[in-house]
Amino acid sequence: MSSIVIDAPAGKVWQLLADMRSWPQWRSDAYVIELGEMKPDAPFRWNIRGQAIKSTFAVVEPERELAWTGVAMGYVKAIDRMRLEAAGDGRTRVTIEESMAGPLLTLFYSSAKLRKGHEDMLHMLKTAAEG
Repeated sequence: MSSIVIDAPAGKVWQLLADMRSWPQWRSDAYVIELGEMKPDAPFRWNIRGQAIKSTFAVVEPERELAWTGVAMGYVKAIDRMRLEAAGDGRTRVTIEESMAGPLLTLFYSSAKLRKGHEDMLHMLKTAAEG
């Protein structure tokens, strides 16, 4: 789990997260390939750091939570959850939680690498929201 406090209201932070087609404008590591309506059980496809992922939204609660499940490489399964909460003075705390599972996953993808990816994404989000 990683979190950051952003000096921006939840509405602005949510808009950046929810406008997934515009991620490349602020997020250098990911882009959406296919996206329909953002609602629970709706599928989407995206790419992060060169890896294609097929995902399905699990929770879409504007300004509160965005979560999905996904499969990469045909066998690595992940659950991603981003929560937004008021941090006072118009600021927003964003917390990312992710769990991954798959055969031999720990041989090529450590929890430290996962955390670094989350922290990098949170810093990109903070820069975009505060800019």
